[in-house]
Amino acid sequence: MAIRTVITWGDPRLKLNSADVGDWSPELDQLVADLFETSLEEEGVGLAAPQVGVNLNLAVIDTSCGEDPSQKLILINPEIVHTEGSQIGPEGCLSIPGIHEVLERPKKVRIKNRRPDGTWHEISGEDLLARAFCHEIDHLRGRLFVEYFGPVKRQVIQRRYQKQHKAS
Repeated sequence: MAIRTVITWGDPRLKLNSADVGDWSPELDQLVADLFETSLEEEGVGLAAPQVGVNLNLAVIDTSCGEDPSQKLILINPEIVHTEGSQIGPEGCLSIPGIHEVLERPKKVRIKNRRPDGTWHEISGEDLLARAFCHEIDHLRGRLFVEYFGPVKRQVIQRRYQKQHKAS
């Protein structure tokens, strides 16, 4: 396993629509291990391949932040098939370090997800897991969570981010 560099807001690779994962390979096993390791190191709940510069429909989520291996999920070519309800809460992103904003997301989300062997199944999540599904799938579609805000708020957030980034 290796820690990968997380690319940050402003990098054009974050805006790309990701390519579907084809046949599973040892290289993809390595990428998944690296994504989990990087997410844990950066204290994230999930990480999408585009965030480390790999343009694939692949992401990982671990809502236990390394505490419970059974919570580890691999998203391969995921699609949201159903949403229900609403939750409002803080959200952050490893590609926009230091920024947390309150955002509305569905309370429950069901996704269609491919397994490494090519078969499909559905996974449901509520609360934090539902938020993580939406957040990571947005990354696979080239969208950052700050894009849900209007242009004025987004500009305020961007200025704050740039100021924090220059200070570090």
